[in-house]
Amino acid sequence: MTTTTAAATPTETAALQASHFGLAILALATGGFAIGTTEFVTMGLLPQIARGVEVSIPTGGHVISAYALGVVVGAPLLAILGSRLPRRALLMALMVAFVVGNAASALATSYGALMAARFAAGLPHGAYFGIASLVAASMATPSRRGRAVAAIMLGLSVANVVGVPAATWMGQHLGWRSAFWAVSVLGLLTLLMVSVFVPSVPGDREAHWKRELSALGKPQVLLTLLVGAVGFGGMFAVYTYIVPTLTEVGGLPETVAPVFLFAFGLGMVAGTWLAGEMASWSVFKSLFIGGVGQGLLLLAFAWLAPYGWATLPIVFGITVTGSILVVNLQLRLMSVSGDAQTMGAAMNHASLNIANALGAWVGGLVVAAGLGYRAPGLVGAGLAAVGVLVLALSATLSRRTG
Repeated sequence: MTTTTAAATPTETAALQASHFGLAILALATGGFAIGTTEFVTMGLLPQIARGVEVSIPTGGHVISAYALGVVVGAPLLAILGSRLPRRALLMALMVAFVVGNAASALATSYGALMAARFAAGLPHGAYFGIASLVAASMATPSRRGRAVAAIMLGLSVANVVGVPAATWMGQHLGWRSAFWAVSVLGLLTLLMVSVFVPSVPGDREAHWKRELSALGKPQVLLTLLVGAVGFGGMFAVYTYIVPTLTEVGGLPETVAPVFLFAFGLGMVAGTWLAGEMASWSVFKSLFIGGVGQGLLLLAFAWLAPYGWATLPIVFGITVTGSILVVNLQLRLMSVSGDAQTMGAAMNHASLNIANALGAWVGGLVVAAGLGYRAPGLVGAGLAAVGVLVLALSATLSRRTG
């Protein structure tokens, strides 16, 4: 079973052809790099952040959930409010909000203030990736739209190779606030690049909030969102508590955290590239492969956690399979959302950040219950299995309805 993405309108195509494709993609991917850095660096600096605002590590994990909740709220809300706006202007406005939220995170002096700032920083996340994916798909030929969308996601992946380890190192040596200041600078750079390189494209003048919300009434849209919200949560159950798992279970020093975060990032880069190639074969089969593979690797992580360095290739594999899910979920939503393209595209990252919040929360529950830091891997494998079952239901429904 394969899916395709919606074609650009003639006006969009003419406007986008007037700009250099590569530079426009680079500008959009830079925003993905900034967003990926702020989303994942919190996990690498969780012990320092928890100490900084005087809470326990499981309680500090709720800061990650606050960011994820911001994405979930912001994606549909901003998709509805911004669907008629020119897409370049909308992308720039979203990046301004991103900079403000991260600057507020750096300035937060209490746990409550940091929770509020991380929620605000997450608001533009889903809408940015959704709009950027639509612009990227519009610039590409039909056969290369999967690769164009993957290129935007590659910015998020490269963040985990370069941005997150660097920001984690910075946070460990200069204080955790410095990481959020660095992300704010990246946001300003994105703002400049988008204004220069991304062509001016009109919004959807026929968009209406009822039409956009209609996407949420489509069974295949809801099932795809559920796959992301639950099936992808397993990775976050492990990722959120990766540092204490390595130190308390694996017996490694805290200073190895950037190495494992680098492995996460390499896995995301490899998986994002692979996802773009697999999408041209079959989006749906790619989702099955990603879900099953992730579940097995999460089980392996829980089993190998006491052996420290032995988990490094497992960490790499978890994010390879996770990235296959991310890109192909984006493409499937853009396909099954019909006329509500803006909502469908934006909601992918809303569902993934529900997974972020769910994984961090469930992982924190089992740790706080005294089950140890291996337990999140087992919980994560269970979440991945549920995601595969939802995919099977989606496939069954698709066959019945043709």
